[in-house]
Amino acid sequence: MIRVLVVEDDPLLAAGHAEKVARVRGFTVIAVAHSGREALAAVGAAGAAEPVDLVLLDMTLPDVGGLQVLRALRAAAVPADVIAVTAARDPAVVRQALSMGVVQYLLKPFTAADLEERLRAYARFRADVAAAAGESGIDQQAIDEALAQLRTASGPARGVAAPTLRTVVAALRAAPDGRGLSAAEAAAVTGLSRVSARRYLEHLASAGRARREPRYGGSGRPELAYHPTAAL
Repeated sequence: MIRVLVVEDDPLLAAGHAEKVARVRGFTVIAVAHSGREALAAVGAAGAAEPVDLVLLDMTLPDVGGLQVLRALRAAAVPADVIAVTAARDPAVVRQALSMGVVQYLLKPFTAADLEERLRAYARFRADVAAAAGESGIDQQAIDEALAQLRTASGPARGVAAPTLRTVVAALRAAPDGRGLSAAEAAAVTGLSRVSARRYLEHLASAGRARREPRYGGSGRPELAYHPTAAL
């Protein structure tokens, strides 16, 4: 689960943000803060037992501004990512926020679907980075592909090329009955990178054309296998 801290001074908006986040699979809200100081305290309190992975941060807070919170987080080497969720439209604020590593900048007012798209893009980014990491680290192609997920705010269908999708579909259909394909196996069959193969398999799963199941190998560690559905 991706652990989220919601920082919003308006209690009704904060509750609304938390409710929206809780609806997105794979995310859980571990705290809500209504000021900058509360936000920094919450990150510190959660740091030992339940670290914060993602902060939804309003830029206009009643005590310590969002940019100051960002600076404090970076100065303390807090590894949490930040999505700005704010009405602040000043170009200088946007530029400074981005320069300090904000991964998304979502302007109010927004819909639940708007926030969900950003959260899902962020989840794909995290998953791609984790999947691409090898013994020697992550290569340039994987970095570029992972960063592209953050710019894909309208769901996984963007960046999915029809010819490549057909290749992945054919590989999935040709997989041995009952075994399916892992991202690594799909990459080996199609010539794609593992990150790209996983993105296409996830696209198929999101569209109901594939289903995900854990597969246990000789190491005892499960890997995710994708199986064709009747819709494929």
